[in-house]
Amino acid sequence: MTDAFSFPIVPRYAEVDQQGVVFHGHYLTWFDEASTAFLDHVGVPIVGFDEWDVDLQTVHAELDYLAPVRWRDDVRVEVRCRSTGRTSFTLGFDVVRRDPDGTEVPTTRGRNVYVVVSTQDWTSRELPAPLREALTSVASQGSDAPDGGNVTQWATTTATTMATVNR
Repeated sequence: MTDAFSFPIVPRYAEVDQQGVVFHGHYLTWFDEASTAFLDHVGVPIVGFDEWDVDLQTVHAELDYLAPVRWRDDVRVEVRCRSTGRTSFTLGFDVVRRDPDGTEVPTTRGRNVYVVVSTQDWTSRELPAPLREALTSVASQGSDAPDGGNVTQWATTTATTMATVNR
């Protein structure tokens, strides 16, 4: 298991249900956004998979609800590579809410299993070597990374823009 990569989320008004909490389906969208940023962070952006004639398919997704997240809460999604196989890998996700007093509360846990597939015939393929190396390198994923394992300026700007738009 690797150290966590952190991706900030600003819960949007449209993500909150009548109970006043983020609707469970939106966590999967957050996991997707965080996994894309994670792959960017470790140096294998998904847009570059075309070079290898492969793509990713999510073949399994699960989440466990632990505590509520409400509109405008201070939230981040932590991402870790949990395992790698010959043609697949698993990312684990922890959604953490920071309360006004600074207390950090785990709110949701999940994991996605991804399979590398050919863009020609959509059959599974081995993980390309650069992807395998990135996923198994602790230094490129966590607190040892040059940016401390935190999200890049792109995602920070995106989160800030989304917060401004959704006021």
